[in-house]
Amino acid sequence: MTSAPPDVNELSATLSEHMNGFLYTASLYAVTRFGVAEHLVDGPRTPAELAELTDVSGPHLHRILRYLATRDVFREDEQGRFHLTPLANLLRPGVPASLHDSFLMLGNEELYWKPMGKLYETVRTGHTVFDDMYGAQFFPYLQTVPELSTLFNAGTAGFSRQWIDQIASSYEFPAGARVVDIGGGRGDLLRGVLAAHPAITGTLYDQESVLAEHRLDVPELAGRWSVEAGDFFERVPADYDYYLLKSVLHDWSDDDCLRILKSVRQGMREDSRLLVVDPVIPRGNEPHASKTIDAMMMVIHDGKERTQEEFEDILGTAGFRVHRTLPTPGLMSIVEATVA
Repeated sequence: MTSAPPDVNELSATLSEHMNGFLYTASLYAVTRFGVAEHLVDGPRTPAELAELTDVSGPHLHRILRYLATRDVFREDEQGRFHLTPLANLLRPGVPASLHDSFLMLGNEELYWKPMGKLYETVRTGHTVFDDMYGAQFFPYLQTVPELSTLFNAGTAGFSRQWIDQIASSYEFPAGARVVDIGGGRGDLLRGVLAAHPAITGTLYDQESVLAEHRLDVPELAGRWSVEAGDFFERVPADYDYYLLKSVLHDWSDDDCLRILKSVRQGMREDSRLLVVDPVIPRGNEPHASKTIDAMMMVIHDGKERTQEEFEDILGTAGFRVHRTLPTPGLMSIVEATVA
């Protein structure tokens, strides 16, 4: 018995909804930028009330909220008032697992919106359009626009906070270990690792402008951390037991990754260990966030997510040997390597 052919009208409707995905992103950015979720903490409000509080057009805000409610972001009741939902709550700053700063980053016109609109050019030419649009690679460009650098650091930290505890608890650092987090941004991962392992010390290594926003100076970590400024393409701190590279290699092409790994290799002792913390793309056609991020990386950074085989290949080329890959409960995996 053969199955009935798919209904072409249903397929068309599904594909049309996917086609409008950019509207969903734009709507989430708009309500996040206007702080709508913050005004629903104490109870539901009408669009007119929300419009007065946020200084926007009430009828237009209503239409966006009604659209988002179809995806469980806000909920409209029979009186026309909108309620905070668990998804909408994550648009608020300061709540656990908040994505407020991340939406402000991804919805920023200059950083992501315009380059994403030219994805077809990246596919056509084989290199990121960001460089062509702004005359510089992503990270050097951020150094020239401090407000965008701050926006990016906050947005990536928002994503990172989802995984910190999962990463920190998935690897057992021995007592007395000295850890350096290379390109560690504001230090969220190092802070989590030090908190989970009270008998180790750590150093945060990044550019000076990034270190100015670090989050390590808290009482519970007193005396166990330091910061050091530098460029991981040129050198990294020497003589540490563990070298962390979280969400670093995925920002760069294979050639640039080899330059980074060469610097790390020169700083490591023969008995040091390298921990690469990134998603590992699984086989098959099932949805996985790593595949989404991978498509985004090639537009903005000329970077990529990698499969297990690709990690083994690039680390092997750089003079490392992969010992094991530890999955964490979330998106990230820990690829552990030593000097070959």
